[in-house]
Amino acid sequence: MTDTFVPLSLNKIMQAHTYTVFVLKGADKRFAIYTTPGIGQTMQRALNGQKSERPSTHHLMHSIFKALKIKVQQVVIWDVHDTIYTARLFLEQEGNGQKQMLEIDARPSDCLSLAMMHHAPILCRNQVLEKVICIED
Repeated sequence: MTDTFVPLSLNKIMQAHTYTVFVLKGADKRFAIYTTPGIGQTMQRALNGQKSERPSTHHLMHSIFKALKIKVQQVVIWDVHDTIYTARLFLEQEGNGQKQMLEIDARPSDCLSLAMMHHAPILCRNQVLEKVICIED
C-alpha cells in the first residue's frame, strides 16, 4: 500500500498557562496537536518575526543545519494512537556532489517548529487524517 499525503497548514496557535494547541488544517478537516507552553511561545515569536534574547533548542538546530548545509525538506504527521501523534522530519544534506536524504522520528511539535523556521511543507498521511478527532470553530 502506497502512502498518500495531504498538505497541512497551521490554522492557529492557542496558548494556555499549562499547554499550547497547534490547530492544523488539511483538506476539510481541522485537528489539534498539544504541546508545552515553551514550544508555543517559540513558535509564536517566530511567526511574529520576533527574536529571542537567547537561542532556543530549535534555533540551535537551525544553526547546526545551516552550518552543515542541511535542508528541512518536509515534515509529515505520521501516525496517531488515541490522541498521541508521531511525526517524521525529512532532511537533505549535500556534500561531495551527492545528496543524502534522512528520515528522523521526531515529536510533532518539534517538526512543526522546524518546518515554520525553514519554510518547509507540512504534510499528513491520509490514513492519519482519517483517524483524527476533528475540531470545529
